[in-house]
Amino acid sequence: MKTRILKVDPRRPEPEPIRAAAEVLRGGGLVAFPTETVYGLGANALDPEAVAAIFRAKGRPADNPLIVHVADRQWVQELVKVLPDQAQVLIDRFWPGPLTVALPKQPHIPDIVTGGLSTVGVRMPAHPVALALIKAAGVPIAAPSANLSGRPSPTTAEDVWEDLNGRVDLILDGGETGVGLESTFLDLSTDPPVLCRPGGINPSDICSVIGPIQIDPSVYANLEEHEMPRSPGQKYTHYAPKAEVLVVEGALETVHAKINSLAYEYMQEGRRVGVLATAESRGVYQVPVVLEIGSRKNLPMIASALFSTLRAFDRHGVEVVLAESLPEEGIGLAVMNRLRKAAGGRVIRV
Repeated sequence: MKTRILKVDPRRPEPEPIRAAAEVLRGGGLVAFPTETVYGLGANALDPEAVAAIFRAKGRPADNPLIVHVADRQWVQELVKVLPDQAQVLIDRFWPGPLTVALPKQPHIPDIVTGGLSTVGVRMPAHPVALALIKAAGVPIAAPSANLSGRPSPTTAEDVWEDLNGRVDLILDGGETGVGLESTFLDLSTDPPVLCRPGGINPSDICSVIGPIQIDPSVYANLEEHEMPRSPGQKYTHYAPKAEVLVVEGALETVHAKINSLAYEYMQEGRRVGVLATAESRGVYQVPVVLEIGSRKNLPMIASALFSTLRAFDRHGVEVVLAESLPEEGIGLAVMNRLRKAAGGRVIRV
């Protein structure tokens, strides 16, 4: 398969590249496109053969469900059996935006989209290119992140090309994404609702609209092999560079000391070590590669830089990445969720 790249203005997308991408989708092909979170890999959500191509291109496990993207709130009625008041309130408050709601699906939604679940996750992205593409295609778009399964999610078209060149038909290059982490995923099929994946909408913001919610244990640790994921990103190691990742949690000064100690041990073994550091800690570490992710006082900036920084370790030839823990407040919960998933649960508490 030959992959094409078409540049598109992220604010005012030109009709021609959008039309070309929509034709690919209507023809059963795959298109990578920017959203406000990360780049998505899209196919017609109502075409099971097209959706199957997403799983093949990514090497994605079949039980890992996809999210369906819409361009109009009215489309939701055609995808779910019932739209409860809680869902309507959240949609009115946060759409378009980085919030996915899961509800019982209509029978015509292919099982391959939902990983065999009776619910479907739906969201309306807040990106002009994504909205223009979905409208032009005229169908809901199933789209996970546009990367090889397990790799850091892409925040630029170059990231997509690195992973999926030759595996997808078309990449719409709309520049760098904004939030940098995937959408918040809220399962509204249960009472109380369950936060399955933190993201760009904070739990406190959701609670302020609909009241208390539960946080699924998988936010803090991977599911067991026999457990079925209720949302993307729950079960498997995700977001990881080629290097082994370890997260060190605890009081900051203690974390500094532990990372330096671990780094020394790994370097004695002849392994190339990198540290994922905040701006406040950059000068503390005695290792060959220290990549700064941003200030601890600006967690949204850290979120937007996380995946690109993890990918950068590959370019430095790093074999082990040691990462500082971060405050789990606001979007910090989502950042730590991604770091723990990237580490495959390898967390050291000091």
